[in-house]
Amino acid sequence: MSDQILRELAAVLEARKLADPDSSYVARLYAKGLDAILKKVGEEAAETLIAAKNGDPGPLVRETADLWFHTLVMLAHQGLGPDTVLNELQRRVGTSGLAEKAARPAG
Repeated sequence: MSDQILRELAAVLEARKLADPDSSYVARLYAKGLDAILKKVGEEAAETLIAAKNGDPGPLVRETADLWFHTLVMLAHQGLGPDTVLNELQRRVGTSGLAEKAARPAG
């Protein structure tokens, strides 16, 4: 169920690529380009951090949802979807975070 909503949202985000920017917030973001999308992801990340610091679960959940949403927009703009990230997380299950990080290519 939890990954299903990500797939449903990804399908909507793909459809919005063809939508009129005057009729869709997401289509407007796509039309503005990657820099505008990245700026929005950064803003939502900052708001999520502030909500976490304030310690109130309601705003933290809402801001995290905004962050995830805009991250999905970013991925879709790059031709990627949630399954690519979910597959990477699945690959890491059972691997020490220290070992996984050490195995990454330098870059």
